[in-house]
Amino acid sequence: MDKFRWAYVGSGNIAKSTARSITKGAHAVTAVYSRNYEKAKAFASKYNAKAYKTFDGLLEGGEFDGVYIATPHTSHLEYSVKAMNSGFPVLCEKPVGVTAEEAELMIKASEDNNVYFCEAMWTWFSDVALGVKKLIDENRLGEIKSVHIDYAFPGLMMSKNSRVLLPETAGGALLDVGIYPITYCYNLFGYPETIRCEGTIKNGIDVAETVVLGYGKFECTLEMSLSKLKEGCKIIGENGEINIPMFHMARIATLKADGKKETVKGKTDYLTEFTRAAGEIRAGRIDSEYIPHKATVDCLKIMDECRKQMNLVYPFEKRESADEK
Repeated sequence: MDKFRWAYVGSGNIAKSTARSITKGAHAVTAVYSRNYEKAKAFASKYNAKAYKTFDGLLEGGEFDGVYIATPHTSHLEYSVKAMNSGFPVLCEKPVGVTAEEAELMIKASEDNNVYFCEAMWTWFSDVALGVKKLIDENRLGEIKSVHIDYAFPGLMMSKNSRVLLPETAGGALLDVGIYPITYCYNLFGYPETIRCEGTIKNGIDVAETVVLGYGKFECTLEMSLSKLKEGCKIIGENGEINIPMFHMARIATLKADGKKETVKGKTDYLTEFTRAAGEIRAGRIDSEYIPHKATVDCLKIMDECRKQMNLVYPFEKRESADEK
């Protein structure tokens, strides 16, 4: 089978990382667009791809099978909708937008144009996360008692110009970090009955928060931060527990239940993610089996509620609100 050809929108760190991984497999990067044309050319030259000065030019060139969007999430809506309106399937980095409303607009474009749209979150293309979900669905732990997920990285040590730290690019812990534990909990247990969030806001972004998702008889407590390095997931049930040390990029999860130990192993990598997404595109799917449209919207709804409780409003949202008055 011919290699699956990707058009890259964006040429930053995540674009570089994914390209290095996927071009070792049955994929090729054939077109690149970035707001900085010189960076686009430098990136494209590594993969014998064509660099474009405009996004419209890339779409008109059409030398690809799918579009991968790896820009700051504040621009995902524009690029995704325009690509799908031109008839191209889209794999868009997480979070796909700043709000659930933006995600709904992208999904509408997917449905209206009968083209694939999926959030690029490698965790849920991985056999480890899927294996953990299978254990939960099979009720291997019995009644769930508690869930605790930590995910933090020292983002505050990054350059002050990093998109992660800029209010104008919707930076902060929730959208860049929190989406992982929130999505993990959602995929295992569905939409919560209650949502509680307490966070710390500095310089216009959230630097840390605790989110508690209530599911009746148990709660998922999620801790996310930009000030330290910590990661882990523990699910405790009446019959035992599941531990996933590096849950968002796991290679192993361990079940201890009924006096026995069992492991789930696999890769969490970009190559698996892109290969499975490409397979769904070639199969003619619009909605992904791995990350359904509903999951994408619901998780952004949870984050919308968290932002509401923290009173976290980005500068461009304040301007939009003023313009409407």
